Amino acid sequence: MGNQQIFESNGNGSAIDKVLYTGKVHITGGRDGSAKSTDGHLDVKLTSPGTPGDGTNPEQLFAAGWSACFIGAMRHNASTLQIALPDDLAVNAEVDLALGSEGFALQARLNVSLPGLSDDDARKVIEKAHQTCPYSKATRGNINVQINLIR
Repeated sequence: MGNQQIFESNGNGSAIDKVLYTGKVHITGGRDGSAKSTDGHLDVKLTSPGTPGDGTNPEQLFAAGWSACFIGAMRHNASTLQIALPDDLAVNAEVDLALGSEGFALQARLNVSLPGLSDDDARKVIEKAHQTCPYSKATRGNINVQINLIR
């Protein structure tokens, strides 16, 4: 017996012309299990959020991935906008696991620190990054997202 496709979505985004990278991770045990990438670079225990345990959780992993991607998008777009980014730029991401009328849901806040940049330049970089970051594109219209410039 081989693999059987159960679901496929073509999304709302633009067509994919070239795959640049595929992250492959094997998960066992769900929220109380483990996650290990096929290349061995990721090997973590998972623990349900809010419970005692020594593992991380999907919300923290999502926050880390989105923040890293968002910083990459800011760097990419800042060069196009001819705005020099500070070396100590940072994103503090918060991803909430929530319960609503339709069941479990996520919502997120990205708190962006761009010390030394004017509010206008910081806003330009952040807005452009939110338009180009793949995580921002994936969440747009799907979850509540708030992006804040923090000083």
